[in-house]
Amino acid sequence: MKQITQIGATTEEAISLALQKLGVARERVNLEILQEGKKGFLGFGTRPAEIRVTLIEEAPVAAQPIEEVIEVEPEVVEVLVDPLLEVGKYLQRIAIEMGAEDTTVEVREKGKQVYFQIESEKAALIIGKRGQTLNALQQLAQLMLNQEVKQFKTALVDVGNYREKRKESLQQLAARTADRVADTGNTHKFEPMPSNERKILHNALAHRLDVETYSEGKEPKRYLAVKKL
Repeated sequence: MKQITQIGATTEEAISLALQKLGVARERVNLEILQEGKKGFLGFGTRPAEIRVTLIEEAPVAAQPIEEVIEVEPEVVEVLVDPLLEVGKYLQRIAIEMGAEDTTVEVREKGKQVYFQIESEKAALIIGKRGQTLNALQQLAQLMLNQEVKQFKTALVDVGNYREKRKESLQQLAARTADRVADTGNTHKFEPMPSNERKILHNALAHRLDVETYSEGKEPKRYLAVKKL
């Protein structure tokens, strides 16, 4: 019995992808919906649909007299679906639904990291306040990678070189904050940030001998603090 599980933005998309992988028509399989898809709002709360597809085994054909048997060489059509490209298409659909109709997504793989470079004239819409929407898209991409790819890979989603600009901004913020903490002696607590941004702040101040950094709180409200030594 041949059986596969498949995810997609919607149940219909998951079914379509599964049928492509199996190379059969819909009436040749039994479908089981494991999880209904959820669109969410502005990329938050989005949940992919997940289904289980079982190939229906055909009953054996009764033997025919040898003189009546006509052998026809079957045409084998194999449809390969690249899971990384599917994640890129998923991100593109979400961005379009948000209002960025011109969105394109370039997918690049380097070792265990998969880069999803989004391009759109409405980059600010995709980024959101302090990158919150972009970070949500990255979380969705990571979720899909975990389900689609057998070995662990890290999803990195960017738009308009925002990540590099954000990194420079955080490094400057870290330096200014450390100077103020060293002068006043008052501990400073940054607003909650994702782990990759907390790491940027920490690394920016790792060489300082007059202050130290530490993290507190639980995700997604975990934050970095700076105190004087």
